[in-house]
Amino acid sequence: MADVPQAMVDQVRSFNRAVTQRIGVLDDRYLGRNRPLGQDRVLWEVGPEGCEVRALRGRLGLDAGHTSRLLRALEFSGLITTEPSPVDGRVRVARLTRAGRAERALLVRRSDALAGSILAPLDPRQRQDLLTAMRTVRRLLTTAEVEIRRVDPAGADAQRSIGAYFAELNRRSNGGYDPSAGVSAEPNELTPPAGLFLVAYLHGEAVGCGGVKHHSGGPSEIKRMWVAEGARGLGIARRMLTELETEARRSGAEMVRLDTNRALVEAIDMYRKAGYVEVARFNDEPFANHWFEKPL
Repeated sequence: MADVPQAMVDQVRSFNRAVTQRIGVLDDRYLGRNRPLGQDRVLWEVGPEGCEVRALRGRLGLDAGHTSRLLRALEFSGLITTEPSPVDGRVRVARLTRAGRAERALLVRRSDALAGSILAPLDPRQRQDLLTAMRTVRRLLTTAEVEIRRVDPAGADAQRSIGAYFAELNRRSNGGYDPSAGVSAEPNELTPPAGLFLVAYLHGEAVGCGGVKHHSGGPSEIKRMWVAEGARGLGIARRMLTELETEARRSGAEMVRLDTNRALVEAIDMYRKAGYVEVARFNDEPFANHWFEKPL
């Protein structure tokens, strides 16, 4: 907070007050029903297919106690049930009842009407201005929710992310991708003090990863940079890259290097914009077509 000017803080608070009043958050009978907005939001997120309670908590950013209270209220109203998952009995799943499905459909209609009432007084240009502004606000709010953590590269989230990275390389590169044939980046090489591994989280889900591998007396290497397709455009890769560069500098490296495949055009563009310069091959990575380095 110390680096955020108070004038900006005041504008955000003013915006929040305007939005909450306009969409009816202050009414404990949201959209004319006998429930506050929080319960309706949970009803929406449970959805026709049901939802794991832990996923619901992560998606909405709620603690376990508050989630339980919201779910109990919906159960008491006969709108949902919660039961053990048929796959894993330790995991609980919330599902809509028949009454819950009907209520959710009604909320959809009333939510459409509310959205229409916001747009109706505006002329076409104003409507487009509002929608453009909303898209920007939503993207930036989502960006602000991304959390980047230092993790054990052998942990479950790290390994799932690395597996997704390998799968994408295999899908996009000519001739497929075999990680065992490339330059190593094993968990022990990405664990302090040998290196560092990061995982990016959005609403509790791992959506990106990246690591740095140190070399005593030489440049550090950036490894395993990946962001899930649905989370791209939020600046996650650039944030991770900056943190990995900072770690390389902290380790004593004066240069950081990386290699990449020609198919990863978005990554190549990001590296160049971040100050990386293409250089001659510096390793035996068989799947690389470009080699970059950047002084720290």
